[in-house]
Amino acid sequence: MESTVTRVEFDDVSIAYRDSGATGGHLYSDTPVVLVHGMGGDGHTWDRFATQLVRRGRRVIIPDLRGHGRSAHTASYRFEEFGADILALCDRIGLDAVDLVGHSLGGYAISWVAMQRPELVRRLVIEEQPLPLRSGDEQVSFTRRLPSIPELWHATTSLLRHPRAVLAFDRSMTGDALEQFRKPYPEWWDGLSDITAPTLFLRGGPGGMVDPDKLEQLRTSLADCTVRAFDCGHSIHRDRYPAFEAQVLPFLGH
Repeated sequence: MESTVTRVEFDDVSIAYRDSGATGGHLYSDTPVVLVHGMGGDGHTWDRFATQLVRRGRRVIIPDLRGHGRSAHTASYRFEEFGADILALCDRIGLDAVDLVGHSLGGYAISWVAMQRPELVRRLVIEEQPLPLRSGDEQVSFTRRLPSIPELWHATTSLLRHPRAVLAFDRSMTGDALEQFRKPYPEWWDGLSDITAPTLFLRGGPGGMVDPDKLEQLRTSLADCTVRAFDCGHSIHRDRYPAFEAQVLPFLGH
């Protein structure tokens, strides 16, 4: 799905995004949907799903995260900065209510937004976000080591399917980002209680990157959380698209 790319400048980075449904005379839902991709990708991973949302009368906003796609590379890639960019974008274009959908790293970004601005987020969909340690006392399982088989498989298939996104990706962030995935992040766990939006968490099967024990901790930490499992790896919206759509479209509603 093609639409005009717009860039906005913040203090330390330029963020590119596409806004479908902002014009054209259709009747749109009052609540736009913001779709946030994972590490190494770009917003085009959502094109198929975005097309369906627009057909159903939704306004869809698709940013490229810092260091990805058509957004600028920067010196810092902290998880909270990815989230702050999404929140700043919502503020810049004047959104007072949104539905947020995020894959993997995008899950960190949108969950951070929902923690910082609970009243902004109407619905939250998190797909295959690797869950951090709660403390330094926990054991890191085999699938959390660097690199894991699921991570290698996902990176390889992403390169084959979306070479443009992979080539645009700032690979200098890789070590820092993966280290953040694996270190204790108690502040994130503490912030879950601030999320008020109904949340749908989508997890893959054995080829995914979600620890089932930590997922149960997340489910019980959120006020309203539904978990759905799929028989695929890390990218459900790519590899099981019909099943993904069947779960997410009804959850987002109108």
